[in-house]
Amino acid sequence: MNRTNLFFKVEIEHDAEENPERIGDQICRQLLKFYGVRQAELASVTALEE
Repeated sequence: MNRTNLFFKVEIEHDAEENPERIGDQICRQLLKFYGVRQAELASVTALEE
């Protein structure tokens, strides 16, 4: 069986009091629930300036 790394860039909108790292962790947990996902991690968080 082959293994492949997939890299995603996800842009989210959130309230000022919400922690983006926490949201990223929640996304990772959801990915791990799907069949075939062996590992999911949040590599970095970057704030966008508007």
